[in-house]
Amino acid sequence: MTQKDLFIQPDVFSEELFEKMKVINVGISTLELYEFRYGLKEMVPKHGWNSVILDTPESIETRVNSREYFDDIQIKPLKNGKVGLDDPIINLTRMLFVGLVTGKYSLEWVDNHFYFDIRCFFFLHRTQYFTKKVQAHFGGKPYRQFEKKQQKFEKLHDLGYQAFREANSDLDGLFFECAEKLITARGMPILFAIAGQTAAGKTEIVDRLREEFEQRGLKVTSIELDNFLTDRDQREERGIHSEGKEALHYELLRSCLEEITRGKRIAIPRYDFIDGTSSHDLEERLKPGRAPVVIDPSEIIFIEGNFPFLIDEIAPLIGVKVVYLTDDPIRLKRKWKRDMDYRKKYDLNYFRNRYFKDQFIMAQVAYLPQLEICDLAVDTTGAALWVTPEVKEILDRN
Repeated sequence: MTQKDLFIQPDVFSEELFEKMKVINVGISTLELYEFRYGLKEMVPKHGWNSVILDTPESIETRVNSREYFDDIQIKPLKNGKVGLDDPIINLTRMLFVGLVTGKYSLEWVDNHFYFDIRCFFFLHRTQYFTKKVQAHFGGKPYRQFEKKQQKFEKLHDLGYQAFREANSDLDGLFFECAEKLITARGMPILFAIAGQTAAGKTEIVDRLREEFEQRGLKVTSIELDNFLTDRDQREERGIHSEGKEALHYELLRSCLEEITRGKRIAIPRYDFIDGTSSHDLEERLKPGRAPVVIDPSEIIFIEGNFPFLIDEIAPLIGVKVVYLTDDPIRLKRKWKRDMDYRKKYDLNYFRNRYFKDQFIMAQVAYLPQLEICDLAVDTTGAALWVTPEVKEILDRN
């Protein structure tokens, strides 16, 4: 089918695209053609499919591997007075649709670099988390691997936590065993940090670990790093984001972590997520009328946040560093169910724009760097536990 034919025969185009997309995402096979066309309607160019100009695969690869491309994505672009889907996202998906139907882009190339989410109804860039550098950090291969049960989710349009937890049960069980051995070997009190993407299951796994340790008679507490954020307006005025120590009450964070690992009670800032303000000023003094969060000493102190061990001066204080990871397509299915269906948390197009933008940026600034320095990585999609050679030696000895 030539690109000229696309303008003359749009129904034939959608039929051919429908068949190609069943290969890209097997969940498309759960749709009827008319349902597929419902989703496609938003992507149809005003002047027809033959108006779409195709870039070379090399040019597209360069673009979607560029931080600048994702920095430029707008989360709240206004169209007809409402938040709409950002144009670069639409343009990328249009090119991939046309390239697939005309044969300019192979199914293999598209599938290697992109995945298609049915509810978003657009393509997103695939992140390769276990790079050669990350694999080398873990000695070249997983410590242990199980059946990849998340594969059964491929046809689903969204995903609830019960099914997600069940699919991860073997891996989580091994992770619990290894975490206990590592804590015992390194001694308590100990700071235990788990980094993980949104909807990767990080919060739930921390709750389950906490319950597991408490049942064994250990005293457990947690520190939420976001409580150390400075006022949102001050961060925005200074042009900083939430991943660096410049965004935090850093000296207070460092001293609090040192104190609690010595068995002392600490008082940390309290961050109000509604109005975006901290209980402390930039000089790290408690503001009038505000109250800190008081945390009693414990044997195991969980640190929760996106960047728990990226700050060089803080990392040595942390006794166990873990990245709990789930591939982006699965996380997106979880977010549809959790954040949109249950929480009804976001405007639809805000949600779509933000995930497209943030999955790449967060991988680059948070998760890939932490995978390169952590003790253990729990890859739920790959059903694999990765540990460093040093940790492997400890686990095998115990």
